[in-house]
Amino acid sequence: MPTILNVFGLRFYFYSDEHEPIHVHVENSDGRAKIVLVPAIEIVKNEGMKSKDLKKAVAICKTFKEEFIEKWHEHID
Repeated sequence: MPTILNVFGLRFYFYSDEHEPIHVHVENSDGRAKIVLVPAIEIVKNEGMKSKDLKKAVAICKTFKEEFIEKWHEHID
């Protein structure tokens, strides 16, 4: 499972055998979540992450959306 970014205690990654829609997984010491990137950024799963950390994760996804999508295509396509 390639890590694509570690920042502010959040690790963004995806699995090598992922499926669409394009999304990332994010985890920290409290839990993990799944965030869809396309067509729009949306939290689709949360397993224990605090609201403030989810908001931070979404903001990071907005900032790095294009890079995350590029990494997705490099590893999944």
